[in-house]
Amino acid sequence: MKRELLYLGLIFVVLSFIIHYKEFLSFPLEHIQNLQDAGAYGFGFLHPLLFTLLVYIILLIPRIIIKIVKKLTTK
Repeated sequence: MKRELLYLGLIFVVLSFIIHYKEFLSFPLEHIQNLQDAGAYGFGFLHPLLFTLLVYIILLIPRIIIKIVKKLTTK
């Protein structure tokens, strides 16, 4: 559980810096304060969490498949 929360946190931070690196370097506090008025693709202030969950799920699917294959091959 702790590992998965760490993965979610890392994905959140990495995506934030990749997408908004100019804003974080220029005016980070103002950018964070304006998050409540953000409207990426109509998701509003929830867009960072939704995008993080989307990437997490995309990365989770191959992990589950690999785990199942390993379990089947070790029997």
